[in-house]
Amino acid sequence: MIADNITDNRPIEHLDDVRALLLAERQKSLSETEWRFRMKGYGYQLRRTAQGVEVSRLPQNRLLGTLDA
Repeated sequence: MIADNITDNRPIEHLDDVRALLLAERQKSLSETEWRFRMKGYGYQLRRTAQGVEVSRLPQNRLLGTLDA
C-alpha cells in the first residue's frame, strides 16, 4: 500500500500508513538531518519534540501525529 501511494504520487495521509516509510527512510539516512530532508522530498515535515517526532503533511503543515521517541 505504501509503495503504491509513493509511485502514484498520492500522499499518505495517516500516520499508521506512513510509519513504515518513515522507519525505512531513517535506516537509509546517515543522520537525522538527512532523514528530515529526505522526508520533505516525500512531502512530510518532521520536528523533534519531548514526546517524539511530530509528522506533518506539507505544504499545509497539517499534523498527522507523533512517533514515540
